[in-house]
Amino acid sequence: MRRFLKLLAVMFVALIVIGSLKFCDFGPPPPRPDLDLPLAHQMENPETAPMNMAFAPPNPFASDSVNPLPHGDPAQQDATPIPGPMDQSRQLEDDELVYQFMGPGYFGAFTSSKYKDGRRVLWANGVNGIYKLDYETYDIIDHRPSDMADKYTQTWAEEISTKLDKNNEPSAFFTAMAALKPLKSLSGVYAMVGANNWFYFANKDGSIVAYGDAIDGDAGSKIVEKARFQMPADEAAASVGMNMTYDGWIVFPTEDGTMVAVTQDLKDYRSVRMRHADEEDTSSHGTGYGWVRNSVAVDEGGGIYVASRNHMHKIVWTGDQLSTDPEDGAWTAKYRNGTGEGTGATPGLMGFGDEDRFVVLTDGDIRMNVTMFWRDGIPEDWEQLEGAPARRIAGQAPVNMGELDVQEIQTEQTVIIAGYGVFVVNNTPRNTPFFMPKEGVGRGLTIGPFGSNPKFQPYGIQKFEWNPDKQTLEQAWVNETISSPNGVPWVSTGSGQVYFIGARNNKWTLEAVDWLTGEPTFHYIIGGQKYNSAFSGPTIDEKGRVFVGTQFGRLRIQPKNAQ
Repeated sequence: MRRFLKLLAVMFVALIVIGSLKFCDFGPPPPRPDLDLPLAHQMENPETAPMNMAFAPPNPFASDSVNPLPHGDPAQQDATPIPGPMDQSRQLEDDELVYQFMGPGYFGAFTSSKYKDGRRVLWANGVNGIYKLDYETYDIIDHRPSDMADKYTQTWAEEISTKLDKNNEPSAFFTAMAALKPLKSLSGVYAMVGANNWFYFANKDGSIVAYGDAIDGDAGSKIVEKARFQMPADEAAASVGMNMTYDGWIVFPTEDGTMVAVTQDLKDYRSVRMRHADEEDTSSHGTGYGWVRNSVAVDEGGGIYVASRNHMHKIVWTGDQLSTDPEDGAWTAKYRNGTGEGTGATPGLMGFGDEDRFVVLTDGDIRMNVTMFWRDGIPEDWEQLEGAPARRIAGQAPVNMGELDVQEIQTEQTVIIAGYGVFVVNNTPRNTPFFMPKEGVGRGLTIGPFGSNPKFQPYGIQKFEWNPDKQTLEQAWVNETISSPNGVPWVSTGSGQVYFIGARNNKWTLEAVDWLTGEPTFHYIIGGQKYNSAFSGPTIDEKGRVFVGTQFGRLRIQPKNAQ
């Protein structure tokens, strides 16, 4: 994702005149036997839902909500025990969709704790600035506009969506570029809400700004800046991600390999250089990928998990310092990296309580592998896996999407984890027009503005599972006929489903798939290009409703008759 955003700055190189284009032969999409089912088709109730799975303990210093930070919780699992909707496949009606225009780049919305009057608010940051929304109505309480807000208006957005509804073929190249161009103006992507109901926002320059209520405790009051932190000039670099330790320090890595911890009042900080950061080339290689390119996971014992270009790291927060010392429990382990640019995934944690404990990511091979590392000590009798570059690797399985047998697949998403299950999707477009590069801008266009077009949309979702008895990582199931073009999925163990934004017949959908079997349960047809998930993903709120980022705003789905 970060590479794609940076490459937008040089997007118009070597263009061929659109009028003279000849397009490749795309071939038919994979068979979709479920596409022609009538909307009245009833879902099959999963026999084993709800499922009893362990989750990471809540962080008392983050907001008491289902979504205080990206990927939901400090473990970065994108999962919740709250039941999501269960229904039949059908077209949603207009009054079942609550939409709020905000502008481009609103990938996440983060939920406050309850105020004394029972209200909650949603905080969101994007190209047009900071928004504070009413949790129930989705009405805008306040907006702190950026200097781009007057340019990317609702009229501008509606014109682009209308054009893409009429044509999202390669001949709409310039319309698609107009939709994505604002993303290069994002000052940052990562944010979170603390238990103090401050909204923390990380900028590209290594600074953090905290926003909050003009009147403390008043959910309906204006947005004001509460505090600001700026890294010293000799350490300052672009931040990548944000999380929080279980004693309340905000942690984030920089692209060039410094881990930083900051107090909640933004007055004090600690930092440490990650191992190998002063030995390896930490430049972007001209690709837009930093040496660190994704966010971090945090456990309740002070473990901070982050991937650099060639290694998985555990850094330990001691309560006062960040440590890379093995004596404190820190470690570093190499992973496979055939591309040379490392993993595109934020690490996620698996295993809580008495369960086997791992940190999981997808590696940097051209055909990525789901890779699991022992989170704490390595079992004494553990033998290094064949083909694994480190003994700490507990499981390594190729992502091939079953019969699709993909040979090249990489992701810019975290892995999705619930219990011992690991879920990944295929975001590699089926085809790319010959005049577009296969990576960078070309890939972003074909899974972004063109992502619902059957000529381009990728197919395939795959789940792996750790077998604690055999101590092996195994494929649980694969579904080659369903599509998640560009968004991050979300698991509800309460309803036994994994939910994601999909596409059918060039319309955007919400898909529900049985977490245990991989069989489709139901889908909602949402609508046209206004509802493109645009690299966002669904989240289930405290009331079991699905909310998600769209091309130019935020959407909440509230079906009338869902269980």
